[in-house]
Amino acid sequence: MDTQQFWTLIEEARSQVPTPDNGDAVVERATTLLALRPAQEIVAAQQILWALMADSYRAPLWGAAYVINGGCSDDGFDYFRGWLITQGRGTFERVITDPDTLAALPVVRTSAADGLDIECEDALGMAWNAHRTSTGVDLPDGSFTYRYPELDLEWDFDFEDGDELSRRLPRLTELYTEQDRADASTPL
Repeated sequence: MDTQQFWTLIEEARSQVPTPDNGDAVVERATTLLALRPAQEIVAAQQILWALMADSYRAPLWGAAYVINGGCSDDGFDYFRGWLITQGRGTFERVITDPDTLAALPVVRTSAADGLDIECEDALGMAWNAHRTSTGVDLPDGSFTYRYPELDLEWDFDFEDGDELSRRLPRLTELYTEQDRADASTPL
């Protein structure tokens, strides 16, 4: 399995679930499809998944996850990027290039309106679960490696600084600021 085949697997899974924006549904289907492949392809998928996690380990994206989820720990950022992978290659590449484009995604707009976090922890175990289903054993030790790059020093500021986040992610912070105002004006 190579990167293109991995993305094809994700797109195939997305096309087979009723709500392709739902990361958990995509992961469940992708895991089933992946489990039908030879074990060496499943192992390769695990390496590709973690290479994509490393590719998306960027401070601007972390800032966007912070805005969307009202805060974002290390694990929370992993789960957010897992969800992003389930959204397909086009969305993934567009968002890691410009995280502010998240504000235009219908699922993000709906999540903002409903006050829901966006994450998919299960995406991180997709190949692991597929391998166990297919072979009955865990992935082999040392079957994948990853190394996160250094975070962008230009983004080395406290994400609690709403003014700075607003300057850097204007569309996304406006979406969530609008929602906060709407929530504040709704009578209990």
